[in-house]
Amino acid sequence: MTGIAGNNEVVNSRQFDYPLERVFAAWTTPEQLARWWGPKGFTNTFHEFDLRPGGQWRFVMHGPDGKDYPNHSEFVEIVPHERIVIRHLNAPEFEATATFEQSDGKTTLIFRQVFKKPDVVEQARTFLLEANEQNFDRLNDLLAELSIK
Repeated sequence: MTGIAGNNEVVNSRQFDYPLERVFAAWTTPEQLARWWGPKGFTNTFHEFDLRPGGQWRFVMHGPDGKDYPNHSEFVEIVPHERIVIRHLNAPEFEATATFEQSDGKTTLIFRQVFKKPDVVEQARTFLLEANEQNFDRLNDLLAELSIK
């Protein structure tokens, strides 16, 4: 697991002990994605999930403090089992790229967020790195649960 914050980007990566197809499905199946997306304690309500270039993804993240966080994103690129590019349209504006690499039955996931305004990264650097790690923890928990079934 690694986290890097540059001038206008945050990059987290982790190797998962699961095949690429399973990890990619957890990103592209709305029912699975809704279960793990967001930091620890968050839940999601998806309103629109149109997985294609130009397709919209609208959802609300419900924080553990009871606060709701509406999100609106657009899918920019989908390369099956390789890459997903998402443009987050409401503040803070950024483009996120999830890259998937398989090796020996395991999957390395690299999640890069490039922010439109570098000052946003400066203000939220520590939170973003930790929140993305919690996201990865939740993804790993879901993958473990699905492999038991």
